[in-house]
Amino acid sequence: MNALADPQAIALDDGGLRWTFAQLASETHALAARLKTQGTRVLATLMDNSPAWVVADRAATEAQVVHVPLPVFFTAEQIAHALAAAGVDTVLTMPTMAARWPQAPASSCTVAGQSLAMVRLPAATVAMPEGTAKITFTSGTTGAPKGVCLDAVAMQGVASGLVEAMEPLDIRRHLCALPFAVLLENIAGVMAPLMRGATCVTLPLAALGLSGSSSFDAARFHAAVVAQQPDSVILLPQMLRVWTGYLLQTGQRAPASLKLVAVGGAAVGVKLLQAARAMGIPACEGYGLSEGASVQTLNLPGADLPGSAGRALPHAQVHIAADGEIEVAGSLFLGYLGQGADAPHRDRWSTGDLGHIDADGFLHISGRKKHVLITGFGRNVSPEWVETALRSEHAIAHAVVFGDGEPALSAVLWPVLPGATDDALQAAVETANATLPDYARIARWTRGQADFSVASGLATANGRPQRAAILALHADALGTTAPSLS
Repeated sequence: MNALADPQAIALDDGGLRWTFAQLASETHALAARLKTQGTRVLATLMDNSPAWVVADRAATEAQVVHVPLPVFFTAEQIAHALAAAGVDTVLTMPTMAARWPQAPASSCTVAGQSLAMVRLPAATVAMPEGTAKITFTSGTTGAPKGVCLDAVAMQGVASGLVEAMEPLDIRRHLCALPFAVLLENIAGVMAPLMRGATCVTLPLAALGLSGSSSFDAARFHAAVVAQQPDSVILLPQMLRVWTGYLLQTGQRAPASLKLVAVGGAAVGVKLLQAARAMGIPACEGYGLSEGASVQTLNLPGADLPGSAGRALPHAQVHIAADGEIEVAGSLFLGYLGQGADAPHRDRWSTGDLGHIDADGFLHISGRKKHVLITGFGRNVSPEWVETALRSEHAIAHAVVFGDGEPALSAVLWPVLPGATDDALQAAVETANATLPDYARIARWTRGQADFSVASGLATANGRPQRAAILALHADALGTTAPSLS
């Protein structure tokens, strides 16, 4: 899987200790043997980013054990749901987290120098698509995580496509900035660099300024990037927004070592990309989905169109259906866990996203098909399009747009700085409106009554807005009808 790697080259670096590719292979063989001996069928990992997580992921593949990576920011209910749905019989976790299962037998386990607990659970065999190697859970728009079943061929295909497309950049050191349980980092930030023979810098998330699913300390993150001098990093749009703002405020620049900062998970916006690049951040937007084993398109230096999601990577085929829906092929998932009837079509998968491909092959995404608003004047508007324009203004951290059946659009805004005045937010709305046609402009807005987070109930665990809940909370302020949440 890493034919380009010198066995003595550094594969993993946790900021203190390093592991060569030979040592990584040895650790992987040892854990795989233990999994086989104890009869593990489905392994869940519940731990912070670390070399041990990488070893566990590779050991599961070697032992032909299904791996279920669980984010540590999942709630207890979400974790319990995922464990039961996937038929997990073994959990590899930190000793402190093993206390969640006081009745289950647990044994100590040292992996890549880290002391862990191996918890054995009584689990029934669960039906899943043949060939399932990994089940990635995404909370989607509800609290119950949905399991996406992937095989090794699809995941390795995506990693190979990234290695091929990024070869001219000569990436030798990648800083892992997202949780490993997030498929994007798992595939593009671990599998692809190691396949090429590059070094993965695997710091604890707290050392990168990340806490929970949505708290991000840009000062700590910037210090880590400066200290580690990586060639590449993957960020979510909000992380890029906050880091760029921090550099602007402090008069600093990103390290010159950076060759690529890939940004995915949501629309980025041209203004944010331009601001980031002015600070020395080589930010490039991409697009992907769990059902396609992560990234499908990516802008790259030399093949870059800000505002687009980039061109299709070597492993991916991207099509646009007659109604504008984006369809992908080339690295499809096997199906949803427990929902065999929803298995992907043999040739392609309908993503639920709307967009178009321009004459130069760049994919442009306009929003989610199910979120399209039809105004009182009969105009179809994708709220994500307008929300991207609003979030492109420095004063606005989050924006959710409404207006279905209304004469004009309205929005709920959450400021970057808690002390931001209404005048500052109004100015930001007016600037965004100037970039939009009249039917897509914001006529009325209100400040959010709570932050958009899991704790407030206004966002999912992966940061997507809970639109119905947000509208219900702010309907009076917006002068619209609250939806039924029953």
